[in-house]
Amino acid sequence: MIARIWHGRVPAAKGDSYLEHMRTFAIPRYRAVPGNLAAYALRRFEGDVMHIDMLTFWESLESIKAFAGEDVDKARYDDFDKDYLLEYEPTCRHYEAFET
Repeated sequence: MIARIWHGRVPAAKGDSYLEHMRTFAIPRYRAVPGNLAAYALRRFEGDVMHIDMLTFWESLESIKAFAGEDVDKARYDDFDKDYLLEYEPTCRHYEAFET
């Protein structure tokens, strides 16, 4: 199992609205890709900035390619992100995940 983590920063004042977009658009899109096992949005506040991490679990790197394209390390953005994100981080992190 592969865990994929994307990080973004949003002004705290826009945080709830951004999370609603994630709930209604991004998370269902992740879950619709064959090989996606789960998708979670994590948040924490640091002053007037909300940090968000999208934590997704996948069967394999091949299933991530079906979502992200051939370069699985490259972050994927949606049109609505431009209205919220403070910058576009270029990459995601991947980890082998093990059940214990």
